[in-house]
Order: sequence, then structure tokens, then C-alpha cells
Amino acid sequence: MISLYTRWAGTAAFLALLLAATFTSSGTARAALVLQTLQGFGTNPKNPRADLVRANDGNFYGTTEFGGTNGENGTVYRITPNGAFTSLFSFNGNNGSRPSAGLLLASDGNLYGTTAFGGANGDNGTIYRITTSGVLTSLFSFGGTNGRAPLAGLIQASDGNLYGTTSFGGVGADNGTVFRITLNGAFTLLFTLPSNGRSGIGPMGRLFQAPDGNLYGTTSGGGSTGDNGTVFRVTLAGGFTSLLSFSGANGSGPAAGLIRGTDGNLYGTTQFGGVNGDNGTVFRITMSGALTSLYSFRGPDGNYPVASLVLGGDGNFYGTTSGDRTFGGTNTYGTVFRMTPGGALTTLTTFKGTNGATPLASLAAGTDGNFYGTTYEGGPGGGTVFRLAEPPSFSAITVVNGSVRLTWTSFSGGTYRVEYTPSLTLPSWSALTPDVVATTNRTSLTNNAVGAAQRFYRVRLLP
Repeated sequence: MISLYTRWAGTAAFLALLLAATFTSSGTARAALVLQTLQGFGTNPKNPRADLVRANDGNFYGTTEFGGTNGENGTVYRITPNGAFTSLFSFNGNNGSRPSAGLLLASDGNLYGTTAFGGANGDNGTIYRITTSGVLTSLFSFGGTNGRAPLAGLIQASDGNLYGTTSFGGVGADNGTVFRITLNGAFTLLFTLPSNGRSGIGPMGRLFQAPDGNLYGTTSGGGSTGDNGTVFRVTLAGGFTSLLSFSGANGSGPAAGLIRGTDGNLYGTTQFGGVNGDNGTVFRITMSGALTSLYSFRGPDGNYPVASLVLGGDGNFYGTTSGDRTFGGTNTYGTVFRMTPGGALTTLTTFKGTNGATPLASLAAGTDGNFYGTTYEGGPGGGTVFRLAEPPSFSAITVVNGSVRLTWTSFSGGTYRVEYTPSLTLPSWSALTPDVVATTNRTSLTNNAVGAAQRFYRVRLLP
């Protein structure tokens, strides 16, 4: 919990001088974000691999790879921004097993997703639709030659249809496919990655549709410069172009999809490679294939990013690194970072195991201005759902007839506790009751301080 301090000492003049120092120091305090665990998964359900999606009802929806009421086939769940959790559906194998990808909110208000295994045509995976109340419809079961093991989420393109990839399978090869499916389940195989591997092997990240109407994606292996992966472009009709082959030094093994920056270029991550060991990279690429390596992770600042970046409202990129449980640095359980378009990286939080471990999914932006995400492990043991919130900062303090009115930055639904002490040398603080649940981005509380010679105040965001 982040705490910021201010002091009331009976005179407005002294208070004004103190406030200037307090607000100046708060800028550095806000460089970090407060990590709040909203849900801890135990043994059933467990292991949320995928990112969250915010639906029209304001709640988040996600999947767990394992657990459920029908064996270890995985689940679909709902969680509110304040952590109220509901398990909506348990897969049984025939209708899918082990969903590894996040859900897509489509134009019809329903959620669409994939499972990596299970289905009616062997163990090749499925595509499904599920309502926000948990009613599931199986739309398609892969058969191998039309693809198998879809690990990436779907996108809805400008033509209203859904597009995705499989990591294996295809016609005459087992290197993966690109496909289209309508909202009613009519499936079309668009492209099979060739068996020679030069166009790429094993796409794992979600496709992205750029303003030119084409789809852009990555493959985790293959390419023309070793087995380091590629960036590709594919038209909605299936015309495929390999744009770039990673070399290792500029990245290797991209497992995530691409996003578009405010400059019109595409940004992404590679799980391995870089110039600081094999810890992974962040890169920028033009839609014609010119690549710029922006950042190479070193280990202590994070390693092995497998999730796509998200663009924040401030124009910066936010992402996660999955960490390495055998690595000797400070980030063995993963990190959350912020990166400017120019490549300046700041580590925002480091997972410790008890508060989550191994984030494999990208972050999701909430309407409250916070980020939400999942960790695959940690917490009670089976992963977590977390929120990253801005810490509170005093924005105004006024004194009228001995009453002190404190105002601080907040977010709707956040719970805050204001505490005071007559001296910073004392070990304990007294809480003003009750705790305050914010309803806007500015929250105020008035404290009667008549008779007090001096008080220090702090405000804390509670878990």
C-alpha cells in the first residue's frame, strides 16, 4: 500500500508551504503502481493463461486452462472490477479442453474463444461462442488438416467475420494455419504455413487488423534466418507475405501479437533473443517490414515476455514479463513494465509469488483508468487476477475553523483509509473511520482537528 503524507499545524501559511513540498514529491511516488490481488486461484479452477476482456456489462471475462467441474478441461469465468468472482462454464473435452487464449467481445455482444484441445474431431481444439450468462455453443472443431491447437485469441475484422490462427496443422504441413469463421460457424481455411518453415512456424499471438485492412501477426519459430520466428501480413482473402525473419540478436520466438502505436507503426515483444542474453525484446516494425529493436531485457528488469503490449492513455506501452523461476535475479516471478515509444523502460511492479507469478497474458484497461491482468501461477498456487492502480495523492487540503478537509486522487470503487499521527516518531497511526469507497477520481474527507497542536495525515489504497 502506498502512503503519502501531509501535516496540519494550525496555521494556513505553514500548511501552504508544506503542501508545496508534498505535491512535488508525489510525482516520484506515482512511478510505481499498487498491485491488488482480486482473485486467487487454488486447485480448481486454476492457471489463467489468457488476458481478460471487458464486456458491455462492465465486468471482465477470462478463462482458466485447467480445473472445472468436468475434469481438468478448463473454465470460463466472470470477475467484477472489485473482485466478485463467478465461474460460468466448465469444458468437458467434447466441447473443448484447455482454453489458452483470451476471449473476444464481438459486435453481437457475445464472447468468442478457442480451446487448444478437445472437440468432436479428435483432440485438435475448438472455436466456441459463450454468452455473458454462461451459455456455450460449440461452433467448430478442428480436424488437423484445417489446423490444430489454436493458442491465440480471435479478432473481428472490418468485414464482421472472425479471424485466427492455429499453432499446428494444415494441408501438407504441420506448421500452423490462418483461418476465417463467421459468427454462425462457417469456417474457411485461408492459409497453411509451408512445410519448409521459411514463412514461419507456430503462430501463437492474436492477429491485428491495421488501417490498410490487412492482418498482421507473428510466428514463434521458422523464418529465413534460423528458427527465430517471423512477422507476417495476410489479406482477408488469404494472400500471405512474410515481412521479417528475426535473427536472435534482434529478438527470437515471438509468442505475442502486434499492436499499433500512435505513430502508425506496429509494436511487439519476443520471448527470447536480444543483445543482453536471451531474455527477450520489445520491437517496433513498420507495415512494410522495417524493424527497430527498442529494448533488450537483462534479467533483473524482466525476462521472457510472452504477452502482447497494450497502449495506455498516456501514449506509452504497458506489458508483462513472465519471469524465470530458475533465474537468479529479482524478477524470478515476472514483472509489469511501462515503455515509451522511444524505448525507455520502467519496471512498475515485480511479482513475488505470494501475490502472483508468471504473468502470461497482456493487460486489460478498465473504465476506472486501472489495468487488470492475470498470473498463471502464484497466489494460493493456481494463479491470480490482479488490478494495478495508481496510488493516491493529496491534491488539496483546506482548513476551516479547526476542521481539515483532505482531498486525494482516487478511482471509482477504490477503498481508501485516511490515518493520522501527532508525530512521525510514534510507531502507530490512528484511522479515521469509516474507510471511504470512492465514486469519482477525486475523494474528500473532513477531520475535526480542534485542539490538536499538530497532525500528520496519510491516505492508503486498501487491497
